Amino acid sequence: MNRVFKIFYSVFFLMSLIGCKEEYVMYSDAEYIMFADTLSVYPVQKDVEWFAIPVVSTVKKDYDRTIGVEIIDKGSNAIENRHYRLQSNTVTIKAGDTRADVLVHGYYDNIEPDDSIGFQLRLVMKEKLVMPLYGDRTKAVLKKCCPFDINEFTGYCVLTSMFLYDYSITGKYQRLIYTERHPSRDNMIICRDWIRDGYDVTMTFHSSDVMNPIVTMDEGQVASDEGSFFGTVHGDDHILVRNSSIYDSVYYTCGRYLYIWTEMYVSDLGEPVGTVGHFYNIMEWITDEEAERLRNEEGM
Repeated sequence: MNRVFKIFYSVFFLMSLIGCKEEYVMYSDAEYIMFADTLSVYPVQKDVEWFAIPVVSTVKKDYDRTIGVEIIDKGSNAIENRHYRLQSNTVTIKAGDTRADVLVHGYYDNIEPDDSIGFQLRLVMKEKLVMPLYGDRTKAVLKKCCPFDINEFTGYCVLTSMFLYDYSITGKYQRLIYTERHPSRDNMIICRDWIRDGYDVTMTFHSSDVMNPIVTMDEGQVASDEGSFFGTVHGDDHILVRNSSIYDSVYYTCGRYLYIWTEMYVSDLGEPVGTVGHFYNIMEWITDEEAERLRNEEGM
């Protein structure tokens, strides 16, 4: 709704500048009905039957208002009754309310994780109810969201690390590592020998927001000694790692891989010495058979 109010105030301000006092309109009292957003991404989940596309009004009324909802073929590449279906072709804003939802069912099994599909809707109503500059349409993009299962992120994993690319003395920037569930922390894994043999780190998966599945690393974890990568010691001979505060890190439940930004830094008896940098890392889980092949054929 912030966007709506910005339009209200922008129109009001422009009218006051050009001196249109004879045609002054009190936009705060005018009735407009619209979709809350002109473009949004909506999750299609296995065990969730409906997702909601909000429709809003600028004013309350003491009676129900029913508006038609039309699917627009132009601008839509999702197929009705294959990828999605509307619960109803109308939406009703109840008396005393300013919002109602168009309910949509997404066909989870018919959508692939890498699909880029969506559909366009239009509100069928009197022209005077259409807000200028905002319009009466919305584009809904469908995103398949698989159920989170931490076990999908355990086992053998290929780590591709920009830190290793910059600092590895062997020139190798990929490692075959092993991950397992933390014995006492929910949604946390232990990454054995993450960037250096003998040094384990942990990662936590945050699954409460299916549209924003993020992964983090706790502060102060020791990822390696300094000499193995720097050839010298700048602090207390520990390369520490934590979650980057600059870039977001995400995981993909439909694909068993994640992208994590980490900050590598050095300290001395708890006092910061300096930041090595922020480094991009990819972790992709593989089968035991693929891990065996990588060990035998690639020497990982």
